[in-house]
Amino acid sequence: MKKLKVYIAIGLDGYIATKEGNIDWLTGFPNPEGTDYGYTDFLATIDTTFIGNSTYKDILILSETFPYPDKTNYVFTRDATQQNTEFVQFISKGITAFVREIKAGSGKDIWLVVGGQLNGALLQEDLIDEMIIHIIPVVLGDGIPLFGGIAMEKIFKPTATKTYSSGVLELHYAR
Repeated sequence: MKKLKVYIAIGLDGYIATKEGNIDWLTGFPNPEGTDYGYTDFLATIDTTFIGNSTYKDILILSETFPYPDKTNYVFTRDATQQNTEFVQFISKGITAFVREIKAGSGKDIWLVVGGQLNGALLQEDLIDEMIIHIIPVVLGDGIPLFGGIAMEKIFKPTATKTYSSGVLELHYAR
C-alpha cells in the first residue's frame, strides 16, 4: 500500500503562500548552504503526485518544463472540461474514492504537492499518512493556510526533526 505524504514549506504562522498565491517569500529566502532541504531524497521515494489545480497553474508559470515527467501526476480540479496532457491526468469527481484507490496500489509513495484546500480535504478524510514540513522563519501575516482553514483535530506522531543553519526547521510526522 502506498503512503500519501505531504512535503511542504510554511511560514511561522502556518501559511503556504500569500492570499494571492505568491511564494516569493519562499523562493527568495536565503539559503547560504545551497541545500535542497532533503528534496532530492524525498523525490526518490515517490512515483505519483497529487496536485491542486491552482498549484498546477503556478508550476506551469514557474517552470520552463514540467518538473515531474517521470512520475504519474494527477491534478485535482473542479473544472471537468480540462484536458489531460502528456504528463498530467485531471481528476474532477470522486476525489476521495480515487485517492483511496491509488493508495491501495503498489509502488512508491504519493506526494501531495501543496494546495491548501486539497491538503485540508484529504486530511479530513484521514488519507494523509506522513508529513515533512519545513518551517521557514518568515511571518506572512495572512495567506493560504496549510490545511485550507478546515477546523478539525488530527493527531500525528513526531518522528524526526532537523535544523538548518538558515533557520529552517524540518519536522517529520506520521499517523
